[in-house]
Amino acid sequence: MSEGNSRGITSNQTGPHNKLVEVVQRHLQHQSQKPFSEHTLEAFEAAQGWLNGFNGDLILDSCCGVGESTANLAKLFPQARIIGIDKSALRTGKHEHYDQGTENHLVLRADVIDFWRLAKQAGWKPVRHYLLYPNPYPKSAHLQRRWHASPSFADIVGLGGRIEVRSNWRIYIEEFAQALQVVGYTCQAESYQADTPMTPFERKYWNSGQQSWRVVTQLA
Repeated sequence: MSEGNSRGITSNQTGPHNKLVEVVQRHLQHQSQKPFSEHTLEAFEAAQGWLNGFNGDLILDSCCGVGESTANLAKLFPQARIIGIDKSALRTGKHEHYDQGTENHLVLRADVIDFWRLAKQAGWKPVRHYLLYPNPYPKSAHLQRRWHASPSFADIVGLGGRIEVRSNWRIYIEEFAQALQVVGYTCQAESYQADTPMTPFERKYWNSGQQSWRVVTQLA
């Protein structure tokens, strides 16, 4: 990934979508009945086998891309088990380049939509859940492609733990905070900066002079 040449997000929205609350409430009333993809069932089984009854802290790094963030989290939380999930075999196949030799993390190719449902059904209770720089889908017409306005939002919330979402688009974080408020959590968007970027996208955005935003809250 090239450094320092990322263009800022452009959108026909100037603030949170005016139909966000309505969409979130509608999705919360209906659980997905979509059949699970076979490759995600296999990935989840592999994750269960890797955990092998582990009863310590579990951390999810969803939409992890090449898994640099997963490896960084493994160093940051050495006593935990960290699972990174991304739908792209091309991206997860590059994880070896970012693997820092820690044995407490696993990067899997899987559909996070299915993986979250499977994890929830299996009673997983991650202590932390990271969604770092998900695709913002900035066009107003694509609202329901954003995680907080998708049917998967109920599964994200249902997994619990300390959720942290980061984006270089402030509106995305404001909307995620608003969606969390719909289900009873008080939180708000805040600016975010650190000495060291956690993901390739974070590095690229910061090198391009862009601001990061995040929302953090503890889910039941």
